[in-house]
Amino acid sequence: MIDPKVTNRTRAPYYPWGAGCDGWRLLDKAELSVIEERMPPGTSEERHFHRHALQLFYVLTGQLTIEVKEDVHVLGPGDALPVLPPSPHQVRNEGAAEVRFLVISAPPTTNDRQVQ
Repeated sequence: MIDPKVTNRTRAPYYPWGAGCDGWRLLDKAELSVIEERMPPGTSEERHFHRHALQLFYVLTGQLTIEVKEDVHVLGPGDALPVLPPSPHQVRNEGAAEVRFLVISAPPTTNDRQVQ
């Protein structure tokens, strides 16, 4: 059951990741997770895949580069890209400004991330 409370970055569980990147768990349930992430310029994550989780990346601000398999996608504010399991993928901030985006995963990626 989802508790219908208003949340935001100041109240959501926080976690650091990568080299200076941040994440806030806006919704973390067994069937669905919604995370807001922040990446400074020049940062990236490890290339990886998920065995079960379907993910949707939705850009709020900045420009996000997502490599899925061998395809490179550059997303700006308002752009969304689904990543189907088990597609290898990597997100990068190759721009000059910070990027903020949502990662929506069903089911959540807990214990489902495999580094390539």
